[in-house]
Amino acid sequence: MAEQRQYEELARQLSAIGAVKRDLARVLPVDCPPGAAAVLVVLDKHGEMRIGRLAELLAIDMSVTSRHVAHGAERGWIDRSADPDDGRSRILRLTRAGRALIAELSDRYTQALADHLRDWSDDDVQRLSSLLARLRADFGDCRATTTRTPA
Repeated sequence: MAEQRQYEELARQLSAIGAVKRDLARVLPVDCPPGAAAVLVVLDKHGEMRIGRLAELLAIDMSVTSRHVAHGAERGWIDRSADPDDGRSRILRLTRAGRALIAELSDRYTQALADHLRDWSDDDVQRLSSLLARLRADFGDCRATTTRTPA
């Protein structure tokens, strides 16, 4: 097991990741802020859904989710159609334009990473990717066990 000072350094490094995320956000098109991009990515990954489920997956407030969805719908990236099971609810899905934007965002992010990490070896990039996936999975496991309601 790692020593306390190693966890402290890891915490500092993870906090500094915010700067990396801000730099990556600069590659987004002007009319696609990070929140709207996140909505598109979740819809692309998980498929159509109600806004409540989207807010849950994004782990943000429903009102914030609603603003991001409205932004995407106004630009034609998201379709909001009536839920056949509950006419008061809407089903959100990507449009053809939304899927095209997702492909563009992926290309932009990939190119930005390639530009910034051009001096890294393939092994280093693979190692970072694997370790980040492991970290994310471990936190996902932790979240699943800590959010359960007591019996």
